[in-house]
Amino acid sequence: MSYIAPIKDMVFNMEHLAGLEQVAQIPAFEDMGVETAQAVLEECAKLNESVLVPLNWEGDKNPSFFKDGHVTTTPGFKEAYQQYCEGGWQSLQHPADFGGQGLPKTIGAACGEMLNSANMSFALCPMLTDGAIEALLTAGSDELKATYLEKLISGEWTGTMNLTEPQAGSDLAAVRTRAEPLPDGTYKVFGTKIFITYGEHDMAENIIHLVLARVQGAPEGVKGISLFVVPKFMVNKDGSLGARNDVHCVSIEHKMGIKASPTAVLQYGDHGGAIGFLVGEENRGLEYMFIMMNAARYAVGVQGISIAERAYQKAVTFSRDRVQSRPVDGSMKTSAPIIHHPDVRRMLMTMRAYTEGCRAMATVAAAAYDASHHHPDADTRKDNLAFYEFLVPLVKGFSTEMSLEVTSLGVQVHGGMGFIEETGAAQYYRDSKILTIYEGTTAIQANDLIGRKTGRDGGQTAKGIAAQIANTEADLLKCGSANAKAMAARLKAAREAFLNVVDFVVAGAKASPNAVFAGSVPYLMLTGNLVAGWQMARALLVAEAELAKGNDAVFMQSKITTARFYADHILTKVPGMRDSIVDGADSVTELALDAF
Repeated sequence: MSYIAPIKDMVFNMEHLAGLEQVAQIPAFEDMGVETAQAVLEECAKLNESVLVPLNWEGDKNPSFFKDGHVTTTPGFKEAYQQYCEGGWQSLQHPADFGGQGLPKTIGAACGEMLNSANMSFALCPMLTDGAIEALLTAGSDELKATYLEKLISGEWTGTMNLTEPQAGSDLAAVRTRAEPLPDGTYKVFGTKIFITYGEHDMAENIIHLVLARVQGAPEGVKGISLFVVPKFMVNKDGSLGARNDVHCVSIEHKMGIKASPTAVLQYGDHGGAIGFLVGEENRGLEYMFIMMNAARYAVGVQGISIAERAYQKAVTFSRDRVQSRPVDGSMKTSAPIIHHPDVRRMLMTMRAYTEGCRAMATVAAAAYDASHHHPDADTRKDNLAFYEFLVPLVKGFSTEMSLEVTSLGVQVHGGMGFIEETGAAQYYRDSKILTIYEGTTAIQANDLIGRKTGRDGGQTAKGIAAQIANTEADLLKCGSANAKAMAARLKAAREAFLNVVDFVVAGAKASPNAVFAGSVPYLMLTGNLVAGWQMARALLVAEAELAKGNDAVFMQSKITTARFYADHILTKVPGMRDSIVDGADSVTELALDAF
């Protein structure tokens, strides 16, 4: 079950689509261009391929377990985590002020993809820590930053995100965990939190929980939620660990996938109250938690790409080795490896095209994030932030839904052997399912895309992106190759369908909300498909130019072919999805409730 990091494709995206050399001109990222990216990715690949890949299936067979209030992780995880931290990988894209290396997200995201491809269950621990770091950097006091950030950035301590409660899933207005203020400015926290990834484990000496709770007397609903730091162990003035805090794991979940990742039920305050420290201001907790959630949502989208890449590589290897049936074209007189069969090629190309399209989209989004946070020009920061925020639900929603299709195809390529656990293909399918659920379901991402990202500005951001796509169409026609002209035609049809849907959403969001939201997920899938296809079109243009120069002919020809496949087989879905959204809303909600 080997994995080879797709470094060449990652660097291609960074260099030619994300403009890494332009990112490297931002003062914060000087000298962090393509050469640096290549070196970092090669080093990252060594750790993932040699240390974490072998632990992936082991974690599925021997997952973390809970006993007497303690969680023991899969054998080898603790040692692997130590290597991960010693290599500086947790600190990669965090500020140097607190011991980080300050690399751009454009490079860091690629390392995240490798980590998740190698071992998704393991990767969840550093991913949640990244989110906690982001929240503290944005909203934490100087004292909180001084106490926690350096240890979180080094990986000595890990972080968690505590939103969900038994009665409060996506509806955070229903949060009941309470916080009682104390005279010294701290709070006592009482309540139950569920689905807490790495809420308890044995890989680090302290766990820093970021917890949503209501201060006594706070307003009802989401406006009365505050955010607290609640450490597993209290931290003394000198930075050493003190007494155990009143937060305890009472069980972990038995799951369909990501089995090695302990998903904890945490109980706060059973023994007098867990000591918590307010982050920012009271009643602004959801605002701060969204910082964590946006970081995590992008990261989960990358997880979709990661697991798709892993499933694709496994399917390719199997299809080369598995001998079954003679080719339909008579090219071989005996049974052949199944990669010779057209339908297997179709499945492999679908897996490849989806994965490369989503990787390109995520890489471009990462570069926009870097510019939005660090570019010296305020207008440039603003424009890039709008673009990045529009793309986050696409990266999260489309890439994770894509991963379900790709990992399912991976099982299908294996045939009956894919249904057998020892083959390994089934694990990727099982692991991928959670990606469309946690950190906001696909429907939550779609609601965000409609409400905050499309409706709020009257569709202006969406139409601005469509205008950029139209420019790419013009470039494709100027290129003039058969592949470029075919891509231009498919891209134009998809863009026009998208604009129809944007108008439908903007016009109906308030007047006919049921009609609009009936098509919310299809709208997200349509838009994600279009934006990923747009990046494949841009990649095709680059590859045509590089091929003409005689540069890396095999890779460039493969990129052109994959882009053409995306245009013919995936982008072509967009006009049909437009029809179902604009013309098919009534049939979604027409059936009487008691008829179901």
